[in-house]
Amino acid sequence: MHKQIFINLPVKDLPKSKDFFKSLGYDFNPKFTNDQGACMILGENLHAMLLVEEFFQGFAKQPVCDATKQTEVLVCVSCDSRAQVDQLVAGGLAAGARTTEEPQDYGFMYSHGFRDLDGHAWEFAYMVPAAGE
Repeated sequence: MHKQIFINLPVKDLPKSKDFFKSLGYDFNPKFTNDQGACMILGENLHAMLLVEEFFQGFAKQPVCDATKQTEVLVCVSCDSRAQVDQLVAGGLAAGARTTEEPQDYGFMYSHGFRDLDGHAWEFAYMVPAAGE
């Protein structure tokens, strides 16, 4: 049905946000990156647009949420392993993110996450393959 996804997130300091996510191994598409926004590549056809708050506000009809005080979205990204989940969270914490809870192990799924520099909630999850797959 859908071919791509672009998650749009307001950021206070675009260079700091880009540096934060680069430290986790993410790249940016230069074709869709300038001083107002940056197109972070999450995977094939999966993107997060980090938009300077004033620029973001031009697309939003309601006030921009202060994600350090309210939750406007929970972004959950699949990972290839538990180790990748832990690596991304550890990298985020080392780069200035904060975590709000311990890792969650549900048996079939392992997840952990952090709040980025702007307070956006990022969750990373590894789904255990079903037997016989």
